[in-house]
Amino acid sequence: MLPDHEQLILIARSFGFSHVGVVDLSAEVSDRLAPAMAQYRQWCAAGYAGEMEYLSRHAKLREDPARLMPQPPRALRAIVVGMNYLHEAAQQWQQQHSAAIRTPERAVISVYARGRDYHKVIRQRLLQMARALRKRWPDQDAQFRACVDSAPVLEVELARQCGLGWRGKHTLLLNREQGSMFFLGVLLTDLPIAPMQAVTDPPQAPAGHCGTCTACLQACPTQAFVGPYQLDARRCISYLTIELKGSIPTAMRPLIGNRVYGCDDCQQVCPWNQYAQQATLADFDVRHGLDRATLLELLQWTEAQFLERHQGSAILRIGYERWLRNLVVAAGNAVGSADCPAETRSALIASLQLHRQSASDLVVEHIDWALAQGLQDGHPEGNRHH
Repeated sequence: MLPDHEQLILIARSFGFSHVGVVDLSAEVSDRLAPAMAQYRQWCAAGYAGEMEYLSRHAKLREDPARLMPQPPRALRAIVVGMNYLHEAAQQWQQQHSAAIRTPERAVISVYARGRDYHKVIRQRLLQMARALRKRWPDQDAQFRACVDSAPVLEVELARQCGLGWRGKHTLLLNREQGSMFFLGVLLTDLPIAPMQAVTDPPQAPAGHCGTCTACLQACPTQAFVGPYQLDARRCISYLTIELKGSIPTAMRPLIGNRVYGCDDCQQVCPWNQYAQQATLADFDVRHGLDRATLLELLQWTEAQFLERHQGSAILRIGYERWLRNLVVAAGNAVGSADCPAETRSALIASLQLHRQSASDLVVEHIDWALAQGLQDGHPEGNRHH
């Protein structure tokens, strides 16, 4: 008996996936990714990827995912799954995020990074799902390849094509029932499952189900969107605080505010995220109070504490130096803000001066900038390091 959608959905949900769809990627329909690949190449050619050179590599693999399989597949399918990661009710998260970015002494960390690293969680469950599918249909002798940001795959486009949603103007996948607060994973396989129907946009409406809404574009603190569906990563706070290895451009620093790892602003204002669902897995529960941490608290972490407390977290990948760099920029914005309590401002300046004694050249450069923000606002204690 051939696999059917109902059985696939039951198996996927048993491993915590809230969304599941199937795309036919066999040779007869190999051109289905061509339009998305053309846009992707244009985006890379425009330089919008910044230092993420790896995104422009392996174009042939993105174009033809069959090349990613261990052996030439009979008829390739992409099983695309989604997993909710919001650790609280959508309205509560939106309200708390709005309040946090307006409180300069707070340290705002993107929701997705407050728990366990999603790469680890989803990959492990995709592999478990593959074993379950192989066990359920042993006569198919199917092969599988799990992809979670670990292979050159156009996840959002594949998700769109199998009916999980549409690409929003902020470039993320949107779903009518669940917004955008979910991770995507892809299980490539030659298991002969019938494809699922793509989400169809309303007639004559290229904006899809976003209509005329531009809330996400307007909310971006750094104006990183050069237009609908076009993100200049070089201006994106997620890129600046996570992907960028060196010095954060001076012009960008004040715009970052108190966001120290990633940015959720474009998702927070999206009307569809009133329907965002809470995570069902404890893996995405908040660790170490990262949903309410202050800059001063996190600046007091030693490197050993950073490594220990972020073990198994996506934050660990940026390392302690960049973690400090980000905190320092946010601290600079705080000490230069009239909304920062005087006692907190003094404590932040003292912490910056202490870090300056042993920090790397990269961090020292950002500390000097941060201390200067206090001077600009008429706070002379920022000059004590001279």
